[in-house]
Amino acid sequence: MSEALHRPFWPTGLPWQMDFPTHSIALNLAASALRAPGRVALSFHGFSITYGDLWADVERLAGWLQAQGVTRGDRVLLYMQNAPHYVIAYYAILRADAAVVPVNPMNRGAELDHLARDTGARIAIAGTELLPHVEPLLAAGLLDHILVGAYADMTDPEDEVPLFEALQGYTDTTVSGPGLTGFRAALAANHLPRAIQAGPDDIAVIPYSSGTTGQPKGCVHTHASVQATIQGGALWNPADGTDEVHLTTLPLFHVTGMQNGMSIPLLKGQQVVLLCRWNREAACALIARHRVTRWRSIATMAIDLLNTPGIDRHDLSSLRGIGGGGAAMPEAVADRLHALTGLDYIEGYGLSETIAATHINPVHRPKRQCLGIPVINVDSRIIDPETLAELPPGETGEIVTHGPQVFSGYWRRDAATRAALIEIDGRTFFRTGDLGYRDSEGYFFMVDRVKRMINAAGFKVWPAEVEALMHAHPDLSEVCIIGTPDARRGETVKAVAVRRAGAEALTEAQVIDWCQSRMATYKCPKSVEFTDALPKSAAGKVLWRALAEKEATRAAQPAGPACAGPGALDPLPGA
Repeated sequence: MSEALHRPFWPTGLPWQMDFPTHSIALNLAASALRAPGRVALSFHGFSITYGDLWADVERLAGWLQAQGVTRGDRVLLYMQNAPHYVIAYYAILRADAAVVPVNPMNRGAELDHLARDTGARIAIAGTELLPHVEPLLAAGLLDHILVGAYADMTDPEDEVPLFEALQGYTDTTVSGPGLTGFRAALAANHLPRAIQAGPDDIAVIPYSSGTTGQPKGCVHTHASVQATIQGGALWNPADGTDEVHLTTLPLFHVTGMQNGMSIPLLKGQQVVLLCRWNREAACALIARHRVTRWRSIATMAIDLLNTPGIDRHDLSSLRGIGGGGAAMPEAVADRLHALTGLDYIEGYGLSETIAATHINPVHRPKRQCLGIPVINVDSRIIDPETLAELPPGETGEIVTHGPQVFSGYWRRDAATRAALIEIDGRTFFRTGDLGYRDSEGYFFMVDRVKRMINAAGFKVWPAEVEALMHAHPDLSEVCIIGTPDARRGETVKAVAVRRAGAEALTEAQVIDWCQSRMATYKCPKSVEFTDALPKSAAGKVLWRALAEKEATRAAQPAGPACAGPGALDPLPGA
């Protein structure tokens, strides 16, 4: 591996390289059920299911899928929110030798149409609340069957942390019509699946990328590549006790939630506490009730949790490990988390194309706002995005990664696959499109996305850096930095910010003055717009591109009195 500067900081006792198991992922759950069938696997709004019962449901649903004609290599759309149904369906699809296509539950008509046509899936498994959006695919002839599950069917309606009200009225007993089957009816059919045939090179999961250019692209992952992050992730984090309890708030359709919130804990035979949708009060209550020990999140969730009214009164003392990825954790927020829990927020880095983490901070020696170091079997480099020459420590370039978790390519997108993969020293590396650098100790740091840089009068401004600095402002709870056209500088810096509760009187001028005392002038926002909330994806990531596009549209409008100064932000998607 190129300049393994991080080797002195490698976790004690962890192998530098190793061969991971590559068998069907479904067998991970089967093994846990065999070891401890009576142990609680999943807890969900007052409902619990043991490992033995969970595996039995997986077997029955896999048998039902095969009875509908699903065969080895077929794709199945999984269109649900976090619930036991999702876990059962995910593992049943794999147990049936098919491939999971996880679908963002925020997706609607045209997006679902694209996924069905692109994958050729003939069956979808969906939440009852999402049926109106996916059912038209039956009439269009794109799907043959939809299996419909109601999350309320696996809850205790009297639980003190109830299922969100909008989902309480659904039940799968009312599901009827051509091509529709209720989840419980499918389980009750008691079909038995055939013996597992899928091997290391069979397709297991096809998560779709965010679609930053054109339609989203499917990232093809085999059982071998998915096992690399399951098995490697389980080794990296020393949390092997049967008393470990994981709070899963990241959506399971997203690779980080899928691997760290579901598959790694289930491999270890540990308890998973599922939260259907993110809610900070519910998260605090579940941590206290279940004595949660591990919580994997993203920075925006951690920030929201810290802003919970009366957070100091909540019992979070059971936590032993917190961490996540998606965006760098601002220093000021990490300080507040540490003061509250006594724990370091362990950051990591990965993408849909790598089915979660390729870099994680060593638990014994983490660094703040840092992607971490390449994990077992991973070789990462920093290259010049134009010349492709490898760059030395300290210089910013594109992060490229080689490892067993790197995808096979984009589904039916040969040209895109060729553009994403390059060869260095006889190895195939994935071009992440992320800009970063290595420090002198081999730790990787993100600078920003290649396409997100702001060019202000020739000065390069990285929005992520300015955002991190502004998170230290005592009266701001969230901030997103975007570029805006400027007649003199070409482009300049703009902040879209959320005031902290009680700071409603905070002005644009006060924020700009604060920034000018703490960062270079060219980095400082020249305008600030306040909003009640930033737009976020279903995975909780701030949708900076939506804000940038809105700003570009506004800037393109004819100048007039209304354009003389910053105005109120238009309603935001998802706000």
